[in-house]
Amino acid sequence: MKIEEFERLVAEEFPRAVPDKFRSRIRNVGFVVEDEPSSEIRSREGLSDDETLLGLYQGIPMTERGESYGIGPVVPDMITLYRIPILEAAGTSVVEIRKVIRDTIWHEVAHHFGFSEHDVASREKER
Repeated sequence: MKIEEFERLVAEEFPRAVPDKFRSRIRNVGFVVEDEPSSEIRSREGLSDDETLLGLYQGIPMTERGESYGIGPVVPDMITLYRIPILEAAGTSVVEIRKVIRDTIWHEVAHHFGFSEHDVASREKER
């Protein structure tokens, strides 16, 4: 799947991944699509050769933003979706690709709201 089509699916799945009441609270976050995690990201995240990431949140979670957050210039938080690992996880079904994209967006947005990896995993079981 070409990157343009993948990006279109990401845009279409975002509102399905994050309920309205939470979408309106997302602040100062950019979404990007990259093919795969860089060697720097892989190293920083402690990934072995047979591991990868579907997505990555980088920034200051909402729960850690103090009163002075936003006074002066602030670099946006970043949520990256990794196209190749998502496609490998989903297979060729567009329905399944959409589901993996949706789940990955939900997972990374949960980190933006301050959920730890453990918290996100627990909540995913409840979904």
